[in-house]
Amino acid sequence: MAQTAAKTQKSAPPPVKTPVVLTERTQKVIAKLESQLKAPLITYWNSDGGSICATDVIGLYGVLQTVGKVDHLYFFVKSDGGQGEASLRMVHLLRQHVKRLTVLIPQDCASAATMLALGADRILMGPLAHLSAVDTAFRHDLSPIDRDNNRVSVSQDELHRVVRLYQRQSRGKPSNPYESLFAHVHPLVIGAVDRISALSTKLCVEILSYHMKDGRKARRISNILNEGYPSHSYPITLREAKRIGLKAEPLNENINELLFELNEIYAEMGQRAYTDFDERNSHDNSIVNILEAKGLQIFFQIDKDWHYRAEERRWVTLNDRGGWRKAEIVAGELSVSVFHVR
Repeated sequence: MAQTAAKTQKSAPPPVKTPVVLTERTQKVIAKLESQLKAPLITYWNSDGGSICATDVIGLYGVLQTVGKVDHLYFFVKSDGGQGEASLRMVHLLRQHVKRLTVLIPQDCASAATMLALGADRILMGPLAHLSAVDTAFRHDLSPIDRDNNRVSVSQDELHRVVRLYQRQSRGKPSNPYESLFAHVHPLVIGAVDRISALSTKLCVEILSYHMKDGRKARRISNILNEGYPSHSYPITLREAKRIGLKAEPLNENINELLFELNEIYAEMGQRAYTDFDERNSHDNSIVNILEAKGLQIFFQIDKDWHYRAEERRWVTLNDRGGWRKAEIVAGELSVSVFHVR
């Protein structure tokens, strides 16, 4: 009997890990920041597993409703990027609510997040802050497959470099580099990558136009960000940001320290809440995106199972219940509920 009970206890699945919600702490830091900035503040934070996406626009709209229309707004951004189209929509939404927009960057603000920063009248950067190039890598349904049976991303810069290298090595002899390239990269992928590269430049020009009236300057900055760096992750520091024509300035030391304090709390909320059941089944319950203003915090929480299909050599998701949540302090107590996004 004891052996049967022990066997049952051993086979019981572990409890599913849940993330912590620390709205009481973040609201206190936001109050300190607004006191020093003397203007409203909205924060936008992505974990390593999060990214800028279309539903963030609805989340931002919900947070902006608590702020209303103001003359000056500070916008803290920490993100590794995501969808450029979503960045344009977020900038469009922000510019309808504020006359002057200042982006605060204490750390990384890369790729599509750099596009987001382009929509601000001023960009304030701390000692560890950096923007990045915005050239876009694209994963197509016909992209090459890697060793894990996943489609890989292809960038315009990579394709151009392959063609240039091929032409240099041909030493002036008549040759067609695409004949060899097509054996590895489908022609439709090459066409799609060219289209997405043009889209990236267009997005930057459009975002800059919200405050930059010099169209030639906007196009020059956009071309540099899309074609001027040999690496997508090239760190554009404060000095480089000024050099290419952005209105970037140093971030106040006290503000930078408070933003790091806020980032530390967000990082605690965004720790990976991952539960392994066995070698083929697990559950992810992590918080990946956070938007917040005084009185309201909205976050996206993953809530789904992962299953490894050995015959396909890939992981698939099951029972996806993830979505946006809102956290508020009501009568001194933390209240978390569903934030409905249509």
